[in-house]
Formats: sequence, C-alpha cells, structure tokens
Amino acid sequence: MNRRGFAFKGIMAAGVSVIGSSSSTDSVQGLERLPFRAEGYNFWTWRGHKIHYVEQGEGFPIVLIHGFGASAFHWRYNIPQLAKDYKVYAIDLLGFGWSDKAIIEYDAMVWRDQVVDFLKEIVKEPAILIGNSLGGFTALVTAADLPKQVVGVALLNSAGQFGNGTIESNKSSEETVLQKFLLKPLKEAFQRIVLGFLFWQAKQPARIQSVLKSVYINSSNVDDYLVKSITRPAEDPNAGEVYYRLMTRFMLNQTQYTLDSVLSRLSCPLLLLWGDLDPWVGPAKARRIKEFYPNTSLVNLQAGHCPHDEVPELANRALVDWLSSLKLVATLQTP
Repeated sequence: MNRRGFAFKGIMAAGVSVIGSSSSTDSVQGLERLPFRAEGYNFWTWRGHKIHYVEQGEGFPIVLIHGFGASAFHWRYNIPQLAKDYKVYAIDLLGFGWSDKAIIEYDAMVWRDQVVDFLKEIVKEPAILIGNSLGGFTALVTAADLPKQVVGVALLNSAGQFGNGTIESNKSSEETVLQKFLLKPLKEAFQRIVLGFLFWQAKQPARIQSVLKSVYINSSNVDDYLVKSITRPAEDPNAGEVYYRLMTRFMLNQTQYTLDSVLSRLSCPLLLLWGDLDPWVGPAKARRIKEFYPNTSLVNLQAGHCPHDEVPELANRALVDWLSSLKLVATLQTP
C-alpha cells in the first residue's frame, strides 16, 4: 500500500464482470447517505480502548472495514443501501476514525485481532467481511484465521503484497553502543521532526482534498462531508503519535505478511470489486489474486482507489448481486 493510501465456492466463482463509469452526479442521485454525527454512533470497549462502529438494518450480518486514514463514515452511501436486506456493521479500526488513538505498536495483526473479537463479541454469528485498502487486507487475514465465523470476503482495491519467493536472512539483533545511544536516537529525533510537519500538513483540509482528488477519478464526491470525516479524528489527542508510529513502524514492515500466505489459508468465496483506474493499486493485483485463488469473482469498475464512495451505485449493485448469490448457495446447501 502506498504511504499516502487510506490513510477486500460461490456460483459466481469463475465470473469476471466489467461495469462502466458513471457521472458522480448520477452516482449519488437518489441514494440515501449515512448522517454524519460528530459524536459518532456506537462504542465498544476492546482491550481497554474505545472502538467506534455503526450498526444498521436486520438480516445476515456484514462488516465493513475502512482503509488507511478513513473511518466508518467512508461507507456513507453503502450502509443505508445494504442495510435494506442485511444487518450492516461498519467499524473504525484502532488508531483511526472515532476509535481511540492508542499508543501501541501497530501491525496488521492488531486490526485482525480487533475484528476477530468484534465478530465474537458484537456480531456473534457468521458474517461477511467487506474491506477497502488496508481494511481489505484486514478482512482477508481475519477470514483466513476465523473460517467458521467468516463465510465470504469482498475486497475493494485491497492493500497487501505478494511474496517475492525469497526468504530474507534474519538481521542481527545486536546493536553497537554507538548505534544504540547516538545514531538511533538522532534518527528518531529527525523522523519526529519531519513526520510531525507532515502530519500537520496531512490533516489540513486542502491537503486532504488534494490527496482524495488524486485517487477519485471523478472527484465530485470529494465533498465537505468526506473531508470532515478525515479531519475530525486527526484532532484527537495522540493522533500525531499514532501517525508517527504508523509511518515509522507499520508502513515499513508490511512485507512480513504476504497475500499468497494469507490466500493459501482462505476457504470462503472471495469477491474482488476493483477500481481499475486506481493510481496506487491497479487491476494487475486483482488478476493475480484471482489466478492464485480460483474461488474468486472479479468485478471491474471504472473508478479509482475507493470505488464504494466514488461510484457507490455501481459498487452497491455489484455487492448486492454477489451477496445474493452467496445466500442462494447457502440455501441450496441447507439440509
């Protein structure tokens, strides 16, 4: 996943679909939008931290997981539509959105553990996971480790990389006195100064708008609602420290968990709902995932990194069609 990123055996398994572009004005016409609440919606305590989530609708449960830098509000046009037929949850990952900005060591397994416990403690029944970018990889790892609880996964321009087939030798854990007491502190001090400035810059509305417009091919949906949903959490206490930890530790250690290692343990149907015009995560990754994991349906959208928000009517249609196929399969398999 680019550092600027946000900050995913059914009967359709062999299918590949292409859905064309639509003007952004048409994309939101007639679509209900999740009301923005500055105070958030629901909260759950996980490992002593406050976790924010949205819950709407009734029926089979779906859990929506946002990307890097975003929140549950990024599913603003998807939650009301999906909630017409399903019980929809949208969770804020720890360190993002309205969830606590915890001072911990972040890696992909922290969010996996959070979603696993959310499924066990809040959802309490088998569910489908849908994730964008970082949320996509989180959904994938969760499904691989919790096969009885996750019956399907949909990825929208997911983060994660395939391994290169080589095993790097373990670096020596020994540090010289010079490295430990002089060079390392100087490096960290320099990083804090630079990243402190970058965080201040990154949370400015004009900068957020600029980054969003670079990954929304049609930028009409880059509006005040979306910008506010990103700037508001950036004002939380510890938000700057979380940003520093994500940039210096998590972002530099993503190769520890590879898509091939996770997909090799996956056992449920997979949907790839891919914005083919994404400048960060192009369609080649979707094709490679489908080649590696045959139990995959691929729907190509003429959109950027966040197709669920850029062309929500097309994304919703594709999701509903796939979800309906899973329900049909479940019905046919029921004794």
